[in-house]
Amino acid sequence: MLTTTVIIVLAVLAVAGFGVSAWLTLRSKFDGTKVDNARERAETIVTQAEEEQRKLLLAAQEDVLKLRTEGENEVKEQRQELNRQEHRFFQREEQLERKTENLERLQDELSGKEAEVKQTLVDAEEIKGKQQEALESVAGLNVADARQIVVKRGEEEAQHDLSRRYYELEKEHKARADDNARKIITLAINRLATDVVSEATTSVVSLPNDEMKGRLIGREGRNIRTLEALTGVDVIIDDTPEVVTISCFDPVRREIARLSLEKLISDGRIQPARIEDVVLRAQKDIEQTIWKAGEQATFDVGISGLDTELIRLLGHLKYRYSYGENVLKHSVEVALLSGMLAAEAGANVEVAKMGGLLHDIGKALTHEISGPHAEIGAEIAQKHGINYSSYRGILEHHDDEHETIESFLVASADAISASRPGARKESLELYVKRLKDLEQAAAGFSGVERVFAIQAGREVRVMVKPEDMDDVESASLARNIARKVEEDLVFPGQIKVTVIRETRNVEFAR
Repeated sequence: MLTTTVIIVLAVLAVAGFGVSAWLTLRSKFDGTKVDNARERAETIVTQAEEEQRKLLLAAQEDVLKLRTEGENEVKEQRQELNRQEHRFFQREEQLERKTENLERLQDELSGKEAEVKQTLVDAEEIKGKQQEALESVAGLNVADARQIVVKRGEEEAQHDLSRRYYELEKEHKARADDNARKIITLAINRLATDVVSEATTSVVSLPNDEMKGRLIGREGRNIRTLEALTGVDVIIDDTPEVVTISCFDPVRREIARLSLEKLISDGRIQPARIEDVVLRAQKDIEQTIWKAGEQATFDVGISGLDTELIRLLGHLKYRYSYGENVLKHSVEVALLSGMLAAEAGANVEVAKMGGLLHDIGKALTHEISGPHAEIGAEIAQKHGINYSSYRGILEHHDDEHETIESFLVASADAISASRPGARKESLELYVKRLKDLEQAAAGFSGVERVFAIQAGREVRVMVKPEDMDDVESASLARNIARKVEEDLVFPGQIKVTVIRETRNVEFAR
């Protein structure tokens, strides 16, 4: 670039010199006197131009030399860098070759050791087989039998250790749980200071005299047929003096028939038209009584916003009895107990009360709908807008597993109410049968010597042979008996299982 610039400058100067010379030449034609001066000036200008040209040429040569030197140095440095990289590449290649040789050598060594190991394993299997044959010949057992003996012994030891550990943990946690549960239940029961009277159903109507029986029957039995057709009951008139028996599975119908008979007997006018009128009035009275009973139950418990159909079904429970216990009173008591237990346990009091009050509502329809009363009641309650937790309490109040804490509390309150002494009655035959079944369930286990059902079947005491089991095994026996009783027997409340293991050593000093 610099050389080109110098050439251009020189060319411009040359052109300028020639132009000046030409101008002076032309000028000399007109002015002869000034020719010498112009020539001198022209020569001076040409000399100066030549001098400038020489200087520019020298500067251009110096620049070219400098650029050449810098280029050669740069090329030299790049060549040196390439040589260093090539040297490093050769070194790495040599290292890779050495590593490859080492890997091949190690692979050959491993192959040899693998062959040795395989041969060693084969020899070990042969030795093991010979030792096993020798052991079998000495012990008189094959491998399968020996393994079975070892596994069985291990299972027995593991079961014994687990039983011991379970016994210790159960004893520790049961003590804590019993204290807390006893405190909660005691507080709830003490707060509920209600009197419970065990009522009995009645289907007998007293007559002033035996002549009234003929009037109740009527001519050709038209009066009694009319009464039975209108009420849906069976009126039994037998030889029992001054007594008429009413038979019906529906307690409401039986109550309507009882009221109708009492009104007809007190009035004395007994004829089909009069019977129809009296039965109609009795039905209205009973419906009113049922509604008031249902409302009163909700007032007693403190629940509002209940569907009218549920209130009516609650009133029907006034005429239902279970083991001689009035179901409506039982439901109110369970609702109060559930609410108090929920308050002590920190659960939802309203939900627990609702579940407790409606837990047996299915019994109002068991004579109309087939199925367990818990499922019937839960379905009806859900249909009429009961919350989910109360629904679970109704459905699960006879189950062992519960989805919500309120459901568990309802089941506990139901068991407490049913197990109160005197709350329920049962016949002598059923009582004796229940005690025999309880004793037979406990006597079916090995190691049991004698069984006694005490406290009206609320507790079973099992005497075991002390030489056949230790304390840990007796604890497992108690749990197994309790499970069998739960699975095989039907009973209200709970049954306590007590296993007694006693060892006596007697010596005489003489």
